[in-house]
Amino acid sequence: MSWGRKWPERQPRPKVRKLYEEEKAKILNSMKNSIISSPVLTVLNFRVKLARGMFYYEQAFSDTDDVAIMGRVTPLANPADEFLLEVDYGGSDWKKIKQGKIRAITNTVSGDTEGVFHGLGVLDKSIRAARKNKSDKLIIVEKENLTFSYAGSDTQCSVQEILFHYFGVPIDIIVEPRAWYAYRRTPHIKEIDENKNVVLVKFTAMSMSGGSFGGTCLYIKREDKWAAFTIRPNQSDTIQSAIMWLEKRKWVAW
Repeated sequence: MSWGRKWPERQPRPKVRKLYEEEKAKILNSMKNSIISSPVLTVLNFRVKLARGMFYYEQAFSDTDDVAIMGRVTPLANPADEFLLEVDYGGSDWKKIKQGKIRAITNTVSGDTEGVFHGLGVLDKSIRAARKNKSDKLIIVEKENLTFSYAGSDTQCSVQEILFHYFGVPIDIIVEPRAWYAYRRTPHIKEIDENKNVVLVKFTAMSMSGGSFGGTCLYIKREDKWAAFTIRPNQSDTIQSAIMWLEKRKWVAW
């Protein structure tokens, strides 16, 4: 029974602006160039396609041959020079992320810090800054209590920046576990081994009730190659306990 409750009416879809072939090619080229210029989107195999008058961001996963639709970009009839960026919200529902000119749309995807597309927007920006100086890395110095900052600055670096610029962890390893970024879990460094080849990172998020929940990921360099392993909660207190647990499982993550 509804008990007389009136549910809000569903908002109608905005009208799609029909594009000429020349416009389609120009917009598609702009979106492709934004991917090429983004260190994060390039490594994570983002690409864009045109279908039924709309543009779709896709991500290809080389390890499984799967392709996921990451976002949809709709050219709007009103305002005629703006676009609507949405993500699949399940079923036939799409959630609005950004509306604006095409540059604002592409910057939203590459600069994402919320985990909607990847969560590595701050890292993407810092790598671009490094490349302006003809380098892939910026100089980061370690401070007290597992904090880090860029040389000559007191601004604390994000965990993603630390993992990449200081420890040399590749982008595709940093982004693991993907689901935790999507769930808005914030990473914090919990422990570092003395050889700087192992980093224990805690991911946390606040619940609606005010409590916290999350998980722990071990980033470790084995045989000169970095890898990421999610750790069972009761084995994640220290690097030693995490490694012992992984060894018993023959290095199969939780």
